[in-house]
Amino acid sequence: MSVTAGSAKRNAALDSVLNDARQRFIDRNPKSLARHIDAKQSLPGGNTRAILWYAPFPLTLVSGNGCYVTDLDGHQYVDLLSEYTAGLYGHSDPTIADAMIAAIKDGVMLGAPNRYEAQLGAAIVERFPAIERVRFCNSGTEANIMALTAARAITGRTNILVFRESYHGGVLTFGNGGSPLNLPFPYLLADYNDEAGVERIMREHANDLAAIILEPMLGAGGCIVAKPTFLPRIRELADQLGVILIFDEVQTSRLGYRALHGELGILPDMVTLGKYLGGGASFGAFGGKASIMERFDPARPNAFSHSGTFNNNVMSMAAGLAGFTKVLTEEASRKVNAIGDWLRSEMNAALEHHSVAATVLGKGSLMNLHFVDGIVETPTQLKERDVRWLELWHVEMVLRGFYVAPRGLVALSLPFDQSEAKSFMAAFDDFLASHRSILPTRFS
Repeated sequence: MSVTAGSAKRNAALDSVLNDARQRFIDRNPKSLARHIDAKQSLPGGNTRAILWYAPFPLTLVSGNGCYVTDLDGHQYVDLLSEYTAGLYGHSDPTIADAMIAAIKDGVMLGAPNRYEAQLGAAIVERFPAIERVRFCNSGTEANIMALTAARAITGRTNILVFRESYHGGVLTFGNGGSPLNLPFPYLLADYNDEAGVERIMREHANDLAAIILEPMLGAGGCIVAKPTFLPRIRELADQLGVILIFDEVQTSRLGYRALHGELGILPDMVTLGKYLGGGASFGAFGGKASIMERFDPARPNAFSHSGTFNNNVMSMAAGLAGFTKVLTEEASRKVNAIGDWLRSEMNAALEHHSVAATVLGKGSLMNLHFVDGIVETPTQLKERDVRWLELWHVEMVLRGFYVAPRGLVALSLPFDQSEAKSFMAAFDDFLASHRSILPTRFS
């Protein structure tokens, strides 16, 4: 049989198996399907958050407890998605729930500073080394917008250096060539972990470069860990050229008790936060050096104006404070990230055992499965992957009772323990064994 004929046969087999998995998914979830069809009458695509859509339709979840979620058809799943990293505390944590209930009883729309915000601010400043002052907003997207516009105003420069396949919010997304809805800033594009390329761009545009924004581990771009010399070199270049260095730690701050920049010992000029730090409520924050953040002091002449009705809403402030200071202890942070490191290692060992051309990248409680062969250091190496393998993995793991992301992302929560990790590994190994004939073969 020729190579072309063999490939065609393999593709046909993969399509057949994937279609079968989709049909079993459809048959198993009639109530979620009905809700999806009904929702499309008022919501484009049946939802209001693009990342939650997947084929053939997304499950509707109705409840969660600990690291488990239940769908509209009554199926329970081990949750390995954790609200795309925002659900670090798990579902229905009693300490956070009690704080939110107390806040509701005291009044949620007070129109003034409340009892929680300064305490949460002080806790963040104490724990995260690069943040000397902090301001709150409503999402990671908003936090990144404020950080970037502040950098442009402070430096008097216009350009922003970003990285291909990075994501900094709904209007700051650079995957697949970027979005037509992105804010119309002048962007310079570089490749993650390409020190020489970054230096060339920064020096070439030094007079017009206001800021460089990146995650200390590339999150939505595939959980690609920065090479040991990459971030220190960027810090050095930013100092030399007077460029404001922004670490987007909306996701990665969960990878260390003192955020990932604290774990690495690399201090950016500004840090943006979001997701889990609201304790389950809408949340964003940006902070950094006092010399930068004091420009937002309203008592200061020519201060930057930063308002927002819900910046200090009591739900986010109360839940965020309870989660950050009472639930996310140093021991809890260390434990969830250690389990993540174990799980990633076991998944890679299983892939090697079954000779499947795939790898699991990441650090601690965040990881991403990719059906590619060899070492991955930059997102360009992921471009040629066949997304059908990930789609098959996603549907099959959901059918086995494990709620994961269609793009291969796994994000653990604090209640996720070794018992759930072992049960997931058994299901993952079964998936590999059951589909070995159509999965890509490891050559390296």
